[in-house]
Amino acid sequence: MNKLRRHALKYLQLALWAGPLSAVDAMAGNSVKEARPIRLALIESLSGPFANTGEAVFRNLLWAAERVNARGGVRLPPAQGGTRPLAIVRYDSKGQNEEALSALRSAIDDGVRVVMQGNSSATAAALLGAIEKHNERDPERRVLYLNYSAVDPTLTNEKCSFWHFRFDAHADMRMAALMQVIRDDKAVHSAYLIGQDYSFGQAVLREARRQLAVQRPDIRIVGDELHPVGRVKDFAPYAAKIRQSGAQAVITGNWGNDLMLLVKAAREAGYEGRFYTFYGNALGAPAALGDAGVGKVLAVADWLPNVPAADSRAFYQAFRQRFPRNEDDYVHMRMQLMMEALAQSMERAGSTDTVAVARAMEQASVQLAGRSGWMRAADHQFQQPLVVGVMERKGSEGVAFDVEGSGYGFRVVREIAARDAEQPSLCHMRRP
Repeated sequence: MNKLRRHALKYLQLALWAGPLSAVDAMAGNSVKEARPIRLALIESLSGPFANTGEAVFRNLLWAAERVNARGGVRLPPAQGGTRPLAIVRYDSKGQNEEALSALRSAIDDGVRVVMQGNSSATAAALLGAIEKHNERDPERRVLYLNYSAVDPTLTNEKCSFWHFRFDAHADMRMAALMQVIRDDKAVHSAYLIGQDYSFGQAVLREARRQLAVQRPDIRIVGDELHPVGRVKDFAPYAAKIRQSGAQAVITGNWGNDLMLLVKAAREAGYEGRFYTFYGNALGAPAALGDAGVGKVLAVADWLPNVPAADSRAFYQAFRQRFPRNEDDYVHMRMQLMMEALAQSMERAGSTDTVAVARAMEQASVQLAGRSGWMRAADHQFQQPLVVGVMERKGSEGVAFDVEGSGYGFRVVREIAARDAEQPSLCHMRRP
């Protein structure tokens, strides 16, 4: 197994070192291809029912690392190895917490000191607990944890950690953005809440209830249920209950196959209400809904391809040029900003030392393609603008780009400034 991992690592390193050298590197004789790489561990579901989400993450992080390497890599002092490329090492969690913890141990044994994960808040909590214990027991091999998608609010509140940095808006932030649109949607008088039965899904429904009571107390909640994560193959019974409830809107944090199968079942059941989603903008959902989703499916995100700006458009087109297959069309701006923040923090620290990089990352402020964000030191929650989009046919006003070749894209209907998306924190962080 170790031999296979070494071969895989070598392959990924060669793939990531392909960027051109800068003039400074050439004059110094410090070729990025000759430099010792900074290895980053990706721990995700790369097999099983959520493999598509793990592979989508990998493409994003690969592209982000290629961009850093193309400009010369991470510039460190000679004592730290000089300018060094980034290399991503893949570890398959198989969608299981125990497998993720085993992958973490392997990554640490392989000498990796930066771990990246996000798809599943339950896995994030397990990894965070293990990293806290490891860093206390083994300070010479401390690990930094970068989270791009696990949005259970507790991870930067009650469970906040010096070693953990979240680059996605957490569930309460995303719900607040959706509520800005729901508040003005006077056609909605009743809502059905449905989610995955684990910490994140529970948090989404809990916050939906709380914010509806504040923002739209006139809306009746006519359904409120959780289902097993990744194990429901037939959502027809759920879709039937949604239709029978008479709800004008469904609010869900579902992602991956659980979202795609839910919206597909709703379409087949003849449900005509709106879906207010966290992740309805990709990974099969628009194609599954088809015309039934036009004007009815809304999604909140840190960025959407149809954000009306030239630099944003160029950013998206560059991603599609790098990954032209329709099934690979899922780009995350926050992951690009996360990698920029990591490179910036290492350069500011002048080191790859975990504590030094963490302290520098508390002050990170990055921008790319007209989007920007900054790290809040108090709880390590990244602050950034959010957008809400509604599904429309490609070519309609505001929809130059579709999703995964489906013929449907998302028109931006609301932009939320970072200061308006920001939420208070309950974090009481212990620092080394």
